[in-house]
Amino acid sequence: MMMMAVKNRRQHLLAGVCGVVLCSSPVLAAQTQDSPPDDGAALELGDVVVSASKPLVPATVPAVVKTLDKQEIDQTVNAVTAAETIKYQPSIVVRERYIGDRNGILSMRTNGTTSSAQTAVYADEMLISNYLGNSYGYPPRWGMVSPEEIERVNIIYGPFSVLYPGNSIGGVVVLETKVPDKTEFHGSAQLIQQSYDLYNSKKTVTGDHLTASAAGKVSDRLHIRLGADHLDNQGQPMSFATATTTTTGVGQTVTGYAQDISEKGLNRYVFGATSIDHSIQDNGKLKLVYDVTPTLTATYQVGLWSNDSDTSVQSYLTGANGKPLYNGKVNIGGKVYSVSMNPSQSDSLHLMNGVALKQDAGGTFDWAVDASLYSYLTDETRAATNYGNSSVGTITSMNGSGWASANVGGIWRPDGNRQSRHEVSVGYHVDQYSLDQTVSNTLEWQKGTESSFKSSSEGKTRTQALYVQDVWRVHPDWTLTLGGRGERWEAFDGSNHSAASDANYENRSATTFSPKAALAYQSSPEWSHRLSVGRAYRFPTVTEMFQQITSGSTIITGNPDLQPERAWAYDFTNEYAVNDGTWRVSLFQENVHSALISQTDTALNTTTYQNVESLRMRGIETAFTQNGVVWDQLDLSGSVTYTDSEILKNPTNLTSEGRQVPRIPEWRASLTATWHQDDDLSYSGGLRYASASYSNLDNSDINHGVYGGNSEYLIADAKVNYKLTDWVTLNGGIDNAFATRAYVYHPYPSTTLFAGVKVDY
Repeated sequence: MMMMAVKNRRQHLLAGVCGVVLCSSPVLAAQTQDSPPDDGAALELGDVVVSASKPLVPATVPAVVKTLDKQEIDQTVNAVTAAETIKYQPSIVVRERYIGDRNGILSMRTNGTTSSAQTAVYADEMLISNYLGNSYGYPPRWGMVSPEEIERVNIIYGPFSVLYPGNSIGGVVVLETKVPDKTEFHGSAQLIQQSYDLYNSKKTVTGDHLTASAAGKVSDRLHIRLGADHLDNQGQPMSFATATTTTTGVGQTVTGYAQDISEKGLNRYVFGATSIDHSIQDNGKLKLVYDVTPTLTATYQVGLWSNDSDTSVQSYLTGANGKPLYNGKVNIGGKVYSVSMNPSQSDSLHLMNGVALKQDAGGTFDWAVDASLYSYLTDETRAATNYGNSSVGTITSMNGSGWASANVGGIWRPDGNRQSRHEVSVGYHVDQYSLDQTVSNTLEWQKGTESSFKSSSEGKTRTQALYVQDVWRVHPDWTLTLGGRGERWEAFDGSNHSAASDANYENRSATTFSPKAALAYQSSPEWSHRLSVGRAYRFPTVTEMFQQITSGSTIITGNPDLQPERAWAYDFTNEYAVNDGTWRVSLFQENVHSALISQTDTALNTTTYQNVESLRMRGIETAFTQNGVVWDQLDLSGSVTYTDSEILKNPTNLTSEGRQVPRIPEWRASLTATWHQDDDLSYSGGLRYASASYSNLDNSDINHGVYGGNSEYLIADAKVNYKLTDWVTLNGGIDNAFATRAYVYHPYPSTTLFAGVKVDY
């Protein structure tokens, strides 16, 4: 009853948002005005130049920064989610296993696709990275941002800026949304279709994606944007019930199973498909911007994201009674194996609030203050534990979990303008993450109430930081950036309880200092060079230390004694820019000590977190963009990255020393080409490539091209846009055009078709 009430409340709230979007049309239309002149100038962001008003990423970030705008996204990417907008960018992989996947981990040059806490993602000023954990289960909250509202994306590589926390070891992504100065209305509808053929599972599934927004000025100073996003999609099976080892006891004889070779090269039986997700996600957003003065702006944002997910299973097994078998012991060829396949349902309602006050006059002193709160209003998962035999199960609740953060910063320019020889940035940051997780038993997994307590995990972390940075223009051609970030980290109120035991953990703290430096040289109007060095500390998350939970048949165990991982990062970038093109080459290296990595012991079905003593990642990245290649109508962009990663020292697992770091492929590459036939019609093609990698520290998963492996892939995509009228644009596309079978432990999507229409007024 409680979950039904929550669902009804959520539906009413989201319906209200959609209604306000539609009803606001006459109000905004009454305020239609001509757009004022752009008060921004061409601004250099690391290795790119963009034209914008009050960009969120300052020009003084001493790192490689890649920027893409809304036009590029619309023309080149079949983007249904915010995570998909960056999939062709250098060294970028988002582990989105199907459209709408809530576990879309961001991977950059030096972090893998399960290291969610080694990158930072912001939606405007608000952090949407989920540092409650560092695993597939704690990705950025991409669902809080509709791709339709993104105006620009800035990608920052490495931990070289004092403005960002140690979680920026891998890099930072900033999703910028814009509130226009004139009335705008937008709507879109997309249809999605995917066909898959995996083991004994073969099906064609469909989905739809709808958006609506209205934005403009409701007074001389107040700007408003209202938006709603709805996604209903089905994915292919994410996992499979398998066995490579026998068990004791007596099993019934079955038929229908499949066979293959596992990722470790062992003969394997495949009993059925699991984690077949049907997800319905809704997002409602309100953004208010008030111009207090021409240079002082106040912003308020509120977002509501909901998710209803049914995760089903498909058994390949038929027992002696002619019925499917989901749980129990089976006899195959005189040997006994354990089978476990259980469906689940999840229901989530998350709330995001943020306020910001920013002065950007470009004079002697500018400043900014912001604060945000992300709350799990409802987050419950119901799972069967003996499906097919009984209705018992568990209810896992994370209601009340979430995080809050605040920042105060200022910029001092002694010469009184943006060309000042010194630009000094100072600031203070504080954040707190809270875990509140309870697992209960229930006699009826779909609708029953809690029958008994099973376990709970609680804990909090807090980080406070002070930073200072000076960008010193030593000479017209030379710029020296020096800075440091001091951090105080605390972990407290950690506990685990179960029916059999109780554990309360001692409070912990650590104080660190991270120096940063960069030297940039403009050797000619076309050539620029920069050497960057940065120290970063990534502190253990609350779930890495305190969470105890069962995920399927795997027991995940926290480690309250984990130490912060610490990294030294280096980048030497050379860039050539001329006319409508750029070419960049970056050499990078990262040395990480006490690296925080989770590892699964498949024999014991346990996952634990550990500190690996020493890792090293180094490589070279080259990227280019060129508009008007041979013909004025053809635009090209692409990148190639080589990363040599190695586990240098790990006394707790000597077999892993000298091995490749998990989930970091040696090679990554991307290429996009866009042909503008005329102002109304464009065609775009994209290629994405990654070499094979590993999940295990000892690299024992040697068979890459199967479920459980991390395969090499070359995936081809295409998109066409046709502007039917001034208001209406039609688009169609295909992802994975040649049905490449690829795995990131789980299977990636097969061929997916898109058809859509956009209305922009």
